[in-house]
Parts: sequence; structure tokens; C-alpha cells
Amino acid sequence: MHNSYLDELNASQHAAVIYNEGHSLVIAGAGSGKTRVLTYKIAYLLEHGYQPWNILALTFTNKAAREMKERIANLVGQSVAQRLWMGTFHSIFLRILRYESEYVGFSSHFTVYDASDSRSLIRHIIKEMKLDDKLYKPASVQNRISQAKNSLISPKEYSEDKELVEEDIAQRTPAIREIYQRYVVRCRQADAMDFDDLLFYIYRLFREHNEVAKKYNERFRYILVDEYQDTNHAQHEIVKLLGKGEGCRVCVVGDDAQSIYSFRGADIRNFIEFPQDFPGTQTFLTQNYRSTQTIVEAAHSLIAKNEQQIPKKKVSSEKEQGELITVSQAYSDIEEGEMVAGRIANMHRLQNEPYGGFAILYRTNAQSRIFEEALRKRNIPYRIYGGLSFYQRKEIKDITSYFRLVVNPRDEEAFKRIINYPKRGIGEATVDKIISAATNHGVSLWQVINSPDTYALNVAKATNNKLQGFRNLIKSFQDKLNIMDAATLGEQIIDKSGINEDLADLTKDEENNRRENISELLNNMHTFCNIHREEDMESPTLGLFLSEISLLTDQDTDVEDDEREKVTLTTVHAAKGLEFRTVFVVGLEDGLFPSKQAAYNKQAIEEERRLFYVAITRAELYCFLSYSRNRYRYGHPDSLPRSPFIDDIDTRYLDLSGDTRINRKPAVSVTRQVYTPVPRTDKLRPIDTKPVSPQLSHTSDGMHVGGHIEHARFGLGEVVKLEGEGDNCKATIRFEYAGTKQLLLRFAQYKVVD
Repeated sequence: MHNSYLDELNASQHAAVIYNEGHSLVIAGAGSGKTRVLTYKIAYLLEHGYQPWNILALTFTNKAAREMKERIANLVGQSVAQRLWMGTFHSIFLRILRYESEYVGFSSHFTVYDASDSRSLIRHIIKEMKLDDKLYKPASVQNRISQAKNSLISPKEYSEDKELVEEDIAQRTPAIREIYQRYVVRCRQADAMDFDDLLFYIYRLFREHNEVAKKYNERFRYILVDEYQDTNHAQHEIVKLLGKGEGCRVCVVGDDAQSIYSFRGADIRNFIEFPQDFPGTQTFLTQNYRSTQTIVEAAHSLIAKNEQQIPKKKVSSEKEQGELITVSQAYSDIEEGEMVAGRIANMHRLQNEPYGGFAILYRTNAQSRIFEEALRKRNIPYRIYGGLSFYQRKEIKDITSYFRLVVNPRDEEAFKRIINYPKRGIGEATVDKIISAATNHGVSLWQVINSPDTYALNVAKATNNKLQGFRNLIKSFQDKLNIMDAATLGEQIIDKSGINEDLADLTKDEENNRRENISELLNNMHTFCNIHREEDMESPTLGLFLSEISLLTDQDTDVEDDEREKVTLTTVHAAKGLEFRTVFVVGLEDGLFPSKQAAYNKQAIEEERRLFYVAITRAELYCFLSYSRNRYRYGHPDSLPRSPFIDDIDTRYLDLSGDTRINRKPAVSVTRQVYTPVPRTDKLRPIDTKPVSPQLSHTSDGMHVGGHIEHARFGLGEVVKLEGEGDNCKATIRFEYAGTKQLLLRFAQYKVVD
């Protein structure tokens, strides 16, 4: 086989591929073609005396393994490629454990439990032990056991570890060690392993059975591992055991600057300290060919602020210098959305940039809503990558189903979705009876539970009591439809339905994510109410809110034959491994990115900085950074300072002209009354109630046609028209990004600029 494929490699890639004198660490930075390095290295090894079954290649995803196999097959042929030991850690170790199962006390046909199987067993054990499942949440206990296994800690070792036991006592869960012990026993009785066991038992197999370890040490003469910065303790220790064979070479590829998964157990030290664990390691630094020189150098200046990293010389790009990274400040999160959508529209129209080349990257899923709405206003097609559109997320659909049933009790789909959510003991058999009765009498499901006797609903008394409890709950909300605004009633529904309590049964990460989404929904409802008051529109009822968001919830779902170019919206975590011509990194405020959870924790801040590095290096040609001066929470502006990460980038690579636009006009001393929503309360209040702050005389207060105002949500605007007096004083404003709006000044949130 002629190795002409080596001519396709640049100098740094070529050096990494042909090196075979010992262990190697390939630092494959963002956009440096690490997959090419791995696949060409395997092809090179096969060409130079290695048999396919002597090569072990480990990846983190099946997709990565498939892509590598396909590329290798194109180089060396399908028959050779299929004999490679290549796959994910879990798939390869499952294969070995099936061969060697007797050594670890299982049959060769053992079952592999998925996460839901595992959680179900833990839930049963908690119930059997008569423990409080509000303290011993199955998801949290499952996570704790998983952490122990990935740290290679057995139940016995867990019980004897004073620090672990004291942590559990402090969390009021001292019985976790016993749950762990019972869980392991029950899995053995069921001849079952969970995903973590595949790592735990393979480690025990190689450590405790020398003859087995020796067999695989002799078989695997070359071990290659992709994305090594993402390995946990167990994976690192297993690679060390496998790499002990005489003459065995271990090559790991990754980038410490992209280590962003510590919450999954990834330990960056495995990558940084690899040369100490594998003496004689040769280190290679590959070159970037994705991004412009400016983006590469900016990212390098950013990540250089991290102490926990492998020292590197300046990384270069094969591309041109490129444009500066633009930094922009918005007045509010709403204006930030309009600003980004407007720039995408202009670049598409004026520069012919395809929509599919744009990505909007944010720190948390909840941030997508504002950008979704801004894009839809301009009819710009988009897709949510690695997640659901905001209004399609489970917790949002659950809540809006409550809203729908309150507004329209005949809504069958909403009724079926929430009749037993949160669980109230109304099973599928009961729902089927309700549907049957409704069908027989030609009425709605709601009418059936309102008059069960009239429609011959045959259920037990206890079940009927539960149905009437649900009916009374919905009716109590319906009674407030015309005397509460959407935001106030929405908060009551979320609180009194039990949805908040239901979230407590999730893992901490899941719970936080869903609470962020619910908070964003409520924030949107408060904004909706305030805007309706400012613009003197219809009363902001729950029904009107549903009408507005119904236009947003019909987002077309992506199908394979849909070839339309679409803007990508995604979290930075989900964007790892992707690349786009133009990237917008948004929400760059201290407390959001970096997250407030990272405050005062140096390691966490460094991981957040690596996450920001990942975001910037997704861009090929253009990169835009933005943040908001005000981000709205429950209708109130929450002011956060600019992310310190922006200041970590060398200013030589930044265009800061858009960062100072807010201050380009000196604000005059006139400050308007700012409408403050009524504090949340269970008391009924009329929808059209005026603000609770002292009433002022509602005049234009120095505002004049041709002058400018600064609005808390819509940003900088020019006064086009003034009309009316007193409480009826209105102004027509042409905003820079939000378009032209007519504001009722007694409710408007603004200050006069000139």
C-alpha cells in the first residue's frame, strides 16, 4: 500500500502520525484535525507491521468510532478495518467482559441495565428500607453510586471511607452506603451490570487476574484513545493497566483547553499528567486549520490565563489573519436577541452568508427562548441542536398544558397530559373510562368529570374523589382568569399544581436545568404583561399569552428530507466538535458565563474559561461576543457586570466599538418613573391595576420629537411622535433593533438621553 495519504498531512500532523518510538501525547487543539491524525496513524501502523487485532482504539461515542472505521476502511480496505478493536470504552469492555465473565462472577449472557433500570432498582431498595424518598431521591442516590464506581470504590471501601460517610451524614443520607451494598448484591442476583460496572469490573478483572491481564497486554500492542481530556479516573486506570505490556505503545489525543465535562467525572489531570504516568512520552502539538489567525490567537490569549494546563508555544493557523472579534453590549436580553437576529439577517442579505453557517451559542438551554423569538420575527429558519425548542421542553409543555386547560377546559390533549401530572393516583384505566364516557355521550372529558353520574362514569369512590380534587384545582384557577394578569396567575398555577415539588425527584443537574426553563417562562410572562401595559394593548390575560406563544410552538421539526439552511442554536457544551462560519457567543455576563456556581472556585472558573475557549474556536471566519446590561427576571431588570472572560482576551484581537455604543450619548438628568410589577401574592388583583409606586404627572418629561430615549428592554430609540396628555400621554419611538413602538408613558420604563 502506498502511503501517499501522508502527503495530506501538515508538518505537525505528519510528525505525530509516524512517531512509533514510545508513548505519545497529541495535543490536538480546536480545528486541528485530530480525527485525521488518529485514522492516518492507525493506517500507518497497519502498513508497518501491526495486525488489526493488535490495535485497540477507544472513543467516547459510537458516532466517532463509526466515522473513524469508515475513514480507515477507505485507506486500508473494509476487511482489514473491521478486524480492528475499535469502539467506545463501554462497547469494547463489554466485549471483553462477555469473554471473561467467569472471572468476575457473572455469566457470559449477563444483562446490561440502562439508567432507568438502575434507577428503578434503587427506588425499590429505598422503599424496602422504608427510607424517606424526599431525602433519598433515587436520581441523587444513583448519581452517588455512579461516582463511587467511577472512582473505583467498592461498597466495602465506601463504608470504610470516613470522608464519604461524613459527607452523606451532612446531607442527611447516611444510609447510602447500605443502599450501595444492597444494589450491588441485587445486580449480581439478577446477573446484571449497569454502565458503570463495565468500567468497574474490567478494572478489577485486569488488576486481580494476572493471567487475563497478560493475555490482553500481549494482544494489544498499540492503544489509541480519543478525547483523552474527557476520561474519568476509572478509564485512566484501565488504560494504565492495558498499557503495561512489554513494547506496548499508548497514544492519546485530546486538548486540555477543551476539558469541559468535570460534571460527568472527567478529570483534566489524566491528560496533563499523562507524561508522568507513561514515562518517555513524546508530546506533539498540531496546527489549527479551521479558524482565522485572529480567532486562534484570541483563543490562545484567553486560555493562557488558566494555570491548570500543558504549557504550549503560540498556536498558529493555516488560514488568513481574518477580522477582529466583535464585542457588543445590549441594553437588555431582549435587545441582545434582536441585535443578533438583525446581524444574521444583514449578513445573509448583504454578504450572501448561508443561514446554515450561523450558530448562536449560550451557556444554558433556557437562554434559547429570546433568540428563537427574535429569529422567528424575521422569518429566519433555525434549529435547536442537542435539545428541544423552548416551548417543546417537557416542563414547559406540562405547564402550558395547565394554562391551556384553564383557558379551554375542553382541550382533550391538555387534559390527558396533566390529569395525573404531578402524580395524583389517577391511572390510565381511569382515563380510558373518562374517554369512553365522553365518546359515548359526545361531550368533553372535562364535562365527564364535572358530572360523573350524568355520564355514567364507573369509577370507585376514592378515584372519583381524586378526580374532583383535580377538577376543583383547575376551577380555582379559572375563577381568576379575568381578575389576574397572565404572570401572576401563571405563578400560582405552577406553585399550587405541585410542579415545583415534582422537580425535586430529579438529579441536581436536571432539576436546575428545568427550574431555569420555568424561570425563563415566567420571565417571558412578566415581560409580556409589562409590554402590553406600556403599549396600551389588550389586558394581558393568560388566554392572550397563550395566543401569542401558540405562534411560537408550531416550530417545524427537523426531518431528514428537510434541506433548508437553518441557523443553529445550542449550548456551548453541545457545540463541542462542531464548526460554523459565523459564531455568536451570547449572554456573556458574570454570573451567567461564567456561571454563578463557579464563583470562588478556581478549578470551576478555569473549566468555565475552557468552555468559553470551546465557544470561540467553533468559529471559522467571524466571531461575535455579546452581553446585556440588564437581564430580566420576573419582570425586573437584573444587572450583571460584563464577563471577566472578555477581559482575558488580548484587546489586539477585539473590536470594542459596539461595547461602548450605550455611552455614546450623555444621558440628561430627567429620569422617568419605572413601572414595577406588583409583588407576587396570592391575593386577587384586577388585571388593569396601576403600578403601586407613587403616581406622577404623566407628561413627556423633557422628551421631544427628534430626541432619544433609552428604554430598559428595547434599547436606544428616536422619538418620532408625541400625543395625548396626563395618563394618556403616548410616544411613538423608533428603536435601533426592536422596530417602531407606541408607548403609554405612565407605564414606560425609560430615561431621556437628549
